[in-house]
Amino acid sequence: MLGIPSLLIVLLIGGYLMTKDLQQNGPTSRSGQQAITEAQSATAGLNFSQAVPGLQAYFDQNHTFVGASLPPGTGVVLVSATPTSYCLQDGNEHEAGPGGTPQPGPC
Repeated sequence: MLGIPSLLIVLLIGGYLMTKDLQQNGPTSRSGQQAITEAQSATAGLNFSQAVPGLQAYFDQNHTFVGASLPPGTGVVLVSATPTSYCLQDGNEHEAGPGGTPQPGPC
């Protein structure tokens, strides 16, 4: 008879503590948002590093980045290309190249 009410009390306390922890350390907390931003930046950097060799190969053959394209599935968009430079974008990150580093914001 005392087992069910005790179990309910334990579940309520556990639920309260878990909710409190999510509010302090979840995706809406400052540290949670920072971790998400850092993960997105790292992913964009990896995607850029996979796209750049193809662009460089195109430049080596054509002596321009104009007309270059990226293979599908890279997650990267070639936003602009001039004879000597390009700008790649992945989500909220961009890289102006050649030789650039991932930066926040659009091209």
